[in-house]
Amino acid sequence: MSKPESAQQRTPSPPRAPIISGRLADRLFGALARLAAVLTLVLLLAIMISLLFGAWPAIHEYGLGFLTSSVWDPVQNRYGGLVMIYGTLATSAIALLIAVPVSFGIALFLTELSPTWLKRPLGTAVELLAAVPSIVYGMWGLMVFGPVLATYVQQPLQKLLSGVPYLGAFVSGPPVGIGILSAGIILAIMIIPFIASVMRDVFEVTPALLKESAYGLGSTTWEVVWKVVLPYTKTGVLGGVMLGLGRALGETMAVTFVIGNMNQLNSLSVFEAANSITSALANEFAEAGEGLHQASLIYLGLVLFFITFVVLALSKLLLNRLQKNEGARS
Repeated sequence: MSKPESAQQRTPSPPRAPIISGRLADRLFGALARLAAVLTLVLLLAIMISLLFGAWPAIHEYGLGFLTSSVWDPVQNRYGGLVMIYGTLATSAIALLIAVPVSFGIALFLTELSPTWLKRPLGTAVELLAAVPSIVYGMWGLMVFGPVLATYVQQPLQKLLSGVPYLGAFVSGPPVGIGILSAGIILAIMIIPFIASVMRDVFEVTPALLKESAYGLGSTTWEVVWKVVLPYTKTGVLGGVMLGLGRALGETMAVTFVIGNMNQLNSLSVFEAANSITSALANEFAEAGEGLHQASLIYLGLVLFFITFVVLALSKLLLNRLQKNEGARS
């Protein structure tokens, strides 16, 4: 006897196991993502606490006066971090002043002006600069770039600005090709591929409709980039600049080769040999004895950590203010 037609056409109910396993997978994925976020915060706090404990003898001995003292004398066991802090900030500032406009020009050319056949090889060549080891940059800067800078830049500038108030002092010092300016230029070369790659990627994200509309209204290429592309991609552009600044602040070996590693601050000249936090740590930490010397070096690491945090916080505040101003205009 045959079953009723409705029973034959009845579709079986789907199994419950896939739904349960899917929910379990979602919970597991959420737990892993939450664990990764918490682990990042835990590692950050652990680094801060370890730096504080290691630097505590120097913090207790010198306090905030460590930041304003230029004395660094391991023989007399007296330490101050002003020279290293100044060298770090000065070289990073010079690197950004050079790298940001150059990176912007590279990104603009690759996205708006470059012929199709040149985009890929030129973009690859720029990105390959990031693959060069930092020690290679340092050796090249010391043996090749330094003498060229001394002969064709430092000496002519000193002759040109000799006797000029303020500017003459700004380029005083022995023109030997090593110092703050040399380290800043080497850092600029090193961070250009990072900033340029990020800028190029975010420029390409801009909808073609927006740019074509601007061109249709008679805008030039510069007007399209300045009034359409940059406002649309300002978050990514600022992120690329901060990425380059972080790279410049934390660079060690290249700066160690070309900055001069002198723990004295004779003048504010960019030709003077100086020191940075990273180069001081690289040169002295292995030989530093326990006590104030080692604690002072860790104190420098804590200061560098704080500088990086402040830079990132200021960039976030700047971005929020830009967004508020844009909302007020609209």
